Amino acid sequence: MRTTTILAGALGAVLALTGAAAAHGPSRLKTEQTVLLDATPAEVWEVIGRFDDMSWHPAVAETAMLPEGSPADVPDESTRVLTLAAEGAPTMTEELMGIDNEKMSYRYMITEVDTAVLPVTNYSSTLSVSDVEGKAEVLWRGGFYRGFPNNDPPAELNDDAAMAGVDGIYTAGLEALAERFGTVE
Repeated sequence: MRTTTILAGALGAVLALTGAAAAHGPSRLKTEQTVLLDATPAEVWEVIGRFDDMSWHPAVAETAMLPEGSPADVPDESTRVLTLAAEGAPTMTEELMGIDNEKMSYRYMITEVDTAVLPVTNYSSTLSVSDVEGKAEVLWRGGFYRGFPNNDPPAELNDDAAMAGVDGIYTAGLEALAERFGTVE
């Protein structure tokens, strides 16, 4: 009798864990893209290294710092609002988490965006430039969750939509840089 009770308890625990695993919600997604540009790292950093200027990205119509006039290189005080070049001029608010001009890298996170604009939540990213034999390699990588936090998301808020949205932003930005500087084969 005691063996039966122990086995039934163990089976119940396994079934409970199986159900919990299926109901845990989304996993963190990650993506990264690189481009090797026909320019020096310093030349490229001069264009992309300012948190208060996203004019190099074709999807961004305007960058505004909050509060107005705040420094763009002080992580505790740097928040930008990007007005996108799309119908209705949607916005995205991002906070600088860290910048290292010597290493040509900054980290930021999105603090506010409508999931209809970018179907992600808890997004953070790093944009950096490194030297590859005198040429600039730009690395843009990010981690995020899909826009729908529960199981069975609608198509516009699922993992594929989140990846496509972020990859689209990275691709457009890196292609604009490639057009500006040229690429190294």
